[in-house]
Amino acid sequence: MRIAVVGSGYVGLVTGVCLADFGHDIVCVDKDAAKIEALSQGIIPIFEPGLSDLVSTNVAAGRLTFTTDLPTAVGQAEVVFIAVGTPSRRGDGHADLRYVYDVAREVAGALNGFTVVATKSTVPVGTGDEVDHILRAASPEADFTVVSNPEFLREGAAIDDFKRPDRIVIGIEDERAREVMTEVYRPLYLNQAPLQFTNRRTAELIKYSANAFLAMKITFINEVADLCEVAGANVQEVARGIGLDNRIGSKFLHAGPGYGGSCFPKDTQALVKIGQDFGSPMRLVETTVSINEQRKRAMSRKVIAACGGDVRGKTVGILGLTFKPNTDDMREAPSIDIIRGLQDRGARIVAYDPQGMKAAEKLVDGVKFAPNAYSAAEGADVVVLVTEWNEFRSLDLSRLKALMQTPVFVDLRNVYRPQEVRKHGFHYFSVGRPEAGGMGSVSEAAE
Repeated sequence: MRIAVVGSGYVGLVTGVCLADFGHDIVCVDKDAAKIEALSQGIIPIFEPGLSDLVSTNVAAGRLTFTTDLPTAVGQAEVVFIAVGTPSRRGDGHADLRYVYDVAREVAGALNGFTVVATKSTVPVGTGDEVDHILRAASPEADFTVVSNPEFLREGAAIDDFKRPDRIVIGIEDERAREVMTEVYRPLYLNQAPLQFTNRRTAELIKYSANAFLAMKITFINEVADLCEVAGANVQEVARGIGLDNRIGSKFLHAGPGYGGSCFPKDTQALVKIGQDFGSPMRLVETTVSINEQRKRAMSRKVIAACGGDVRGKTVGILGLTFKPNTDDMREAPSIDIIRGLQDRGARIVAYDPQGMKAAEKLVDGVKFAPNAYSAAEGADVVVLVTEWNEFRSLDLSRLKALMQTPVFVDLRNVYRPQEVRKHGFHYFSVGRPEAGGMGSVSEAAE
């Protein structure tokens, strides 16, 4: 099939590349000429495992091209995916839809023959109706239908998620779209990927509901972790105990410094606003947003407590900056609030991340960036593991301790076994495991 993907950011690029790998003829469109030129030369603007190789393979095979020429790409397409960003609107938390609507206006004048216009961007309930209205107002004679086809991609595992999806949600208002969208995803039938056809508004709400529910699971286990610390329980065992219940499941029950990234923060805020707009408040989601914001800052206080209550003039080595491993995405990363909280109390920050330092330089001031984990720990009074990159899972603890000024290790991802770190002479602090030297051992850590 001939498919145009408008927007060559994270979602658009992964969508286009994977569809090309299925055998479709894909044109990725973007207004940013420099980005298009770079992509045409095989230079990928984001870090996503396996993406660069897929781009090279499909460009070489002639199935994938990049252009700034939207009218030509859309005019030749049977399906047009809108995959531009919908960030939180500054000041009120609503999803900013101007990019989606701008694309709709441009697409309208280029439609040629029956075309399915599929919204891949995460958009509030009713956005598809407005896109339909824009297209019909701008091009009354055009033959098209608008569908909602939200993405469910995890950064760091996006290619596998696209090719082996849990579900493919497609919201339609015109039965002609069913056949077309079924053909788009036909290569996945061998994997028995479940296609769920709904109406358009339902599809739009499925995306927000899924992200909000996962954000609530993260926030729930983080609150349980706090209770574990003061009650003498182990949050990892609690999570395992409840996760073995098939009705609950074990995923997203890992205590840590709070959620971040490009999706959960903006989508939970947007769902709160959607509920308010429809007069149906989303109280659980509102509370989730509030708790998560507080938690990020609370992690800096946890580090300060581990250092005896004072970090003024002390050096803190930060391991991991991105909101999760296997991405270079720094959007809403907990590390940002942790670093700022420590700097506010007079700490010096040295940080290392395998992929996120370039983006971090634009978001945090006064941070020294190190070439590796051991350089970040050199002369440090405390090392804080913030993002669970694989290379941080098997650190040489003896070497780490020898480099540090004071052997204090704060593990905000519970990567290590407490006894393993302690036997190397560290004062060890983790999340929701008081026996690991939690918030009750401040004076011991300060000795």
